[in-house]
Amino acid sequence: MSVPTDILDNARRLRSTQTDAEQLMWMLLRGRRFCGFKFRRQHPLGRYILDFFCLDAMLAVELDGGGHNQAEQAEYDEERTKELESSGIRVIRFWNNDVLKHTDAVLEALYAALQNGPSPVALRHPLPAGEGKRLMTAKEISFSHREKVPEGRMRGKAE
Repeated sequence: MSVPTDILDNARRLRSTQTDAEQLMWMLLRGRRFCGFKFRRQHPLGRYILDFFCLDAMLAVELDGGGHNQAEQAEYDEERTKELESSGIRVIRFWNNDVLKHTDAVLEALYAALQNGPSPVALRHPLPAGEGKRLMTAKEISFSHREKVPEGRMRGKAE
């Protein structure tokens, strides 16, 4: 499934305009620095852009600012989380303030979520009526994002 151009462009823009909390979290997660797990930042998935995503653990990490206290935004977040979870992706949310001021506690919670492993794979999940598309299942994601390795070479090894 290809990512729509507008979503991809928005993800690129978000990578270059990160909040302080996102910058700190990315510094801690990038390059397999956190428990050896690979994270992607501002990762497009269907019609959403996930702040951070770990494919191996099927875990989305969302950082929320004060705007997520608004009723309309909270409702959107809940709907989005349900769609992702029904596709086999677990979602963990942290307040930006907690990332900045209680970093150790955030990392402990993230570590616990990573140790729990991926949730059971949902077989199919249609988007709301009228969209005509659905999110990929966890199984489809893992197969579509697998690194293609030429015969005789090991993944992650330099020649």
